[in-house]
Amino acid sequence: MSEGGVASRPQVFVVDSQTGFFPPPRPVKKTQWTPTRSKCLLLVVALAMLGLVVEGCFVYKLYMKTEAFSICVSDPFCRNMSNPKIAAQQVGSFQDPAASKSGSNEIQPVQTLLGPKPFAHLMCSSNPVGEKNVVQWVDKDGDAITHQMGYNNGRLLVEKEGYYYLYSKVQINAAEVCSLIQHKVMKDTAAYDQPIELMKSKRTRCWTPKPSSVKSSGGEDIWDSYLAGIFHLQSGDQIFITLDSIQKLRPGPTENFMGAFMVSP
Repeated sequence: MSEGGVASRPQVFVVDSQTGFFPPPRPVKKTQWTPTRSKCLLLVVALAMLGLVVEGCFVYKLYMKTEAFSICVSDPFCRNMSNPKIAAQQVGSFQDPAASKSGSNEIQPVQTLLGPKPFAHLMCSSNPVGEKNVVQWVDKDGDAITHQMGYNNGRLLVEKEGYYYLYSKVQINAAEVCSLIQHKVMKDTAAYDQPIELMKSKRTRCWTPKPSSVKSSGGEDIWDSYLAGIFHLQSGDQIFITLDSIQKLRPGPTENFMGAFMVSP
């Protein structure tokens, strides 16, 4: 007790409940661009730009080819270049004026329009039966043509040595009860006394009795034979076709033909 008999009041402490403890906010970590990430981004952008450039080059080349093709379609001379015979006829209009004044018919270097390599395409003759079953052809009628190659009596004459692609197709009526069919590509060369057999197709047809398909088609049984191959030929060689049962050959320019063209000197 205090002096004078009066009791002292206790001290009162007031706590403010509104004042609380809040932790400080967490710092936000900023994204940092490292040198590695920058290089990757630049590489992706560079690749995208390169792709656009390449695509533009392809589009430009396609446009140029299309434009050239459209010009060729509108030019009759360019269109006829696909037909060597027509192109050869048109070459005369491009002869040297000096040569025309002198009366010379020699074609100038524009002859290369036909190509520097020999070729020939022979069509079936209206009278295809030759001696020893040698098939006769036409070399200057319709689509038949020879360039730097000759023709004589069913034989294609080689003028330049090289590797040639030879081909031949024949079509015959094999409706007989029994018939032997042999289609051969032969070569005469100065190195041998006898012809050399290059290619052969052989077939025996025997019908006993004849099938109904032969009867219904008017007694015809059409048989096609096609031979082709690459051979080395020398200057002076002669190529010809022999066919057994040649009397049964069905004449026609699209059914029977032969030809050759140089693949490599």
